Formats: sequence, C-alpha cells, structure tokens
Amino acid sequence: MKTYRLVFAFLILGASGSAYERLQGPTELLFCNKEKAFNGYTLFGVGNRTFLLDLDGRVVHTWPVGTNPHLLDNGNIVDASKDDPSGFPGFKEVDWDGKTVWEYTEKRENYSPHHDWVRIFNKKLNASTTLYIANKSVSDEQAIAAGADPKKGPYREGQMDAIVEVDMQGNVVWEWWFFDHVIQDVDATKSNYVGTGKTIANYPGRININMPGKPLHRDWLHCNALGYNPDSGHIVINSVQGELYVINHDGTFIAGDSKASIAKAASDAGDFLYRFGDPARYGQGDPPKISENWDTASTGHKQIGGSHHASWIPAGLPGAGHIMVFNNGQYLYQRTPGSSAIEINPFLDANGRDTGKYVNPPEAGYRRETYDHDTHNQPREISKQVVWSFRSVNSHGFFSHIGSSAQRLPNGNTFICSDTEGHFFEVTSGGELVWEYINPVTRDGAVKVIGDAPPMLNSAFRAFRYSPDHPAFKGRDLTPKGTITDRAAQGIDTYPKRRPPGDHRPDGGNRARQKNDDTVNLRKNAVNTAP
Repeated sequence: MKTYRLVFAFLILGASGSAYERLQGPTELLFCNKEKAFNGYTLFGVGNRTFLLDLDGRVVHTWPVGTNPHLLDNGNIVDASKDDPSGFPGFKEVDWDGKTVWEYTEKRENYSPHHDWVRIFNKKLNASTTLYIANKSVSDEQAIAAGADPKKGPYREGQMDAIVEVDMQGNVVWEWWFFDHVIQDVDATKSNYVGTGKTIANYPGRININMPGKPLHRDWLHCNALGYNPDSGHIVINSVQGELYVINHDGTFIAGDSKASIAKAASDAGDFLYRFGDPARYGQGDPPKISENWDTASTGHKQIGGSHHASWIPAGLPGAGHIMVFNNGQYLYQRTPGSSAIEINPFLDANGRDTGKYVNPPEAGYRRETYDHDTHNQPREISKQVVWSFRSVNSHGFFSHIGSSAQRLPNGNTFICSDTEGHFFEVTSGGELVWEYINPVTRDGAVKVIGDAPPMLNSAFRAFRYSPDHPAFKGRDLTPKGTITDRAAQGIDTYPKRRPPGDHRPDGGNRARQKNDDTVNLRKNAVNTAP
C-alpha cells in the first residue's frame, strides 16, 4: 500500500462572504467551481427529511426521513426511527418513494441505540446485516467485579458502548462490547489486573476502566461513528472523548452461531487492533497540561477532541484503506479552536514506511506543527501517521463543536460537513475551496438569510457527495426541481419546526435541550423588549 502524499491544506473563504466574522449571511449555494468540484449529488438530512441536491444546489429528490441518512445502492435510505442522533429506539428503511420497507426496534433491556449504524454485506452469512452502536448498562456490581476503583463508586447508571449486528429478520448475530476489553491496575485479585511489573501501558489493546478523571458513568465513551472495511473485515468506532478504535469483525464472526460469535468477540481476539487519538489514556503519551502561570496550555500528544465520523477511505480512492475522521477541535486547549479533517495512515512506522500492518501511533512518532501568530495558538505535536489534514487559516471560518463528517471523493477532493452552522464545502488536496453551501432549513423553516442566532439553528449532522453513476440513481428521475427555499416559498415543501438539537456530549441530552430552549426564549424576549 502506498503512503498517501503528505499535505497540510488550508482554506480561505473570503470570496464567498462566509468565513469572516459576520452577523448574518445568505444560505444555499455560495460558490461552485465546476471545473474542479466533483460532479455529483449532495445528500443530507434535517428535520425528518433527506435532500438530494445537484451541484447547483437544486433539489432533485427527497425522502421522508432525515436524522443521519445512509444511502443504499438500491436507492433506499436507512435512518433512525426518531429525529435525534443522541438516542432512538431503532431504525427504518424507506425506498425511493418513501415507503417503509424494513424496520428494527431494539427491545432488549439495558440497550440504548444512538448516533450511528451501517448496512454491510456479511460475507460469512452471504447476506446483508446492520451494525449499530448501543450503550449497554453496567451495574455497580459488574463494575467493581471488573476492577473499577471502589473509592470512585458507586457506579450508578454506568454504560459502555457495544456494537450490535442484526440480520434482516432482526436477529442479533454478533456483538462486541467495550466492557469485555477493560484492563485495570487497582485490584490484583481480578483476572484483568495488569500483572506484576506491568502497567496500563502494556495493554494498548484494552481500555482502562479507571481512566484518570473519567470514572464510569452513563454514556461513558459516547461513541458516535461506526465504519466497516469490507476488504479487511475491520470496524472503526470513534469516541467523542478523543480516541478511535479498530477491531476485528470478520475474524470474530462465526456464521450460524451467534453465541460463539459473541464469545469470540469478547475474548482477546476482540481486543483493539489499533487506537488513535490520545495515547496518554493508555500510558504511552504526554497528557495535556496548563502552564505554571495559567496563560497557556499544551495538548501533549492528544490528537483529536470532540471527534466525529471516523470512517475508512474506500478502495479505489486516493488514500484507500486509510482512516478519515472529523476532528472537531474540542478539548485540545487552544485559545482559538478550529476544526479539521484528517487522514490517518495507521500502517506507518517511525521511518515513514508503510508496513502493511497496524503500528501503535506513539511508535510512529510526532512532528511539531506551528500556527500563525495572530491565532494565539501554541504549537502542537502531530502524529506522523496523519498524512493529510485540512483546516481553515482563520479558526473562526471553520469550527463545529459537535457532529460533522469528512468524505474522500474519487477525484481526490474532500467533502466536509460542519454541523454547527450547516456548512458544507469541498476542497482539493491542496486546500482550494471549490464548492460551498449553507443549509437553509432551520428550526423555523427554510430561510434565504440567517442572522445572529444560537449555534445549531440550521445544523446538519452529516452530508455526503455521490457520483452521478452511483447505483442508487440508475433509472431515476433526477430533474432539478428548484432550490429548497424556492420550493418552500411556493408551498411545495413545508418544514415543521425542528426539535432543538440535543447536547451530544455525555450526560448532556435532555438537560442541554432544556438549556437550548431557555436560551432561545431569553434571546427572543431580549429582541422583543429592545427599544
């Protein structure tokens, strides 16, 4: 496998009028360079509706779902059964005409689906299955038995994420759980104790149940992204805390025996093959720290924070087999945080050689990255396994504190969704902006201009670009039918008020939604009472 060319790309959006600080601006298509943009269709979902747009930002099709839509090759959409990526009872699949053709509800006690799922073709079953993330409850007794520090307990409402696989009949055929892969250095009487003369650092394939500063609680890891690599049979799962993990699905799946599959996934065969993001969590890197005078901070070897949408770059594309992740830039202790999209080659060693096998990131080493003086950001240590990254020169031009996605395109460009501001754009490998769009669908309907408003007013969890020859579009009518705002003005499409988005941080959901509602109400009252 060839190492993809190292590029640090930057973005200036001055021509579009959207990157510099402003109090209001237009929505929908802002810029399009048709000579350099990847010709195709953009798909995203908001407010229980999925939109498919052409390169000019015109609607060519919609589906009556829209939380985190996944387009299938047959033109169907698989989505959550409830408009909230933070939690929902199950999934439904609708066909091109919006008819529900498949549904699944998680009915087991102590399982809570959330955030992400993926439809795969399971080669060992010779059939399609669905993988999804679910929080699985951990009792106080279970936690203590697994070596959780009793002094930090009791561990009420503890949860750890699991990956569940169901067939098209709704049968669970495989399951993997973080709890089966914990290590600890507190209780030497437990079987998962590190052992004499060893530390957590000796077990990068397992997770410390006594993670410093993060005792087990509800939604402990808050995983939010799931990707499957059909070539290797490996899964990547991302935690908002700042790590992503690779595990072996195909190597732990036993066809026709779900109990044996689950048992094998719970064994050493299911330990992490690779992890990236925060090596201090397993004792092999420097943690963030604050300077003695409290004026500056360093991120240590922490690479990502608040991250979303870890995924494999598919075969046939530039960087195939590498991992892409949207680095939201949260919890990295920068004075002016900004988000980035990064590409990771997990097979690089300290000499920059692609070994063809996973290399623990600390063994590959780091390089020093500096920032423009006027950002007031301190230099950072960046993993040498990061082979491409994109961020805006002006940190205020591109920053999403939650959600978002990054997708490699066939022409080598990268398509990015910045959730907080409903901001979609495409950049070349060198960082040149070639397409830019602002989601016009807000909590109050579709609008042509967005003024000063709280974050998430027009949020979009993810967005993707698809080629015109994608199998889903074969034989379909893709005639442009006007922009979203034009159709809304004509009464063709109406948009009920969207639920204020939840706080996608751990333990955040309902409390944050109430806070968002209160903030909106206070702001409206302030506007109404202003002279």
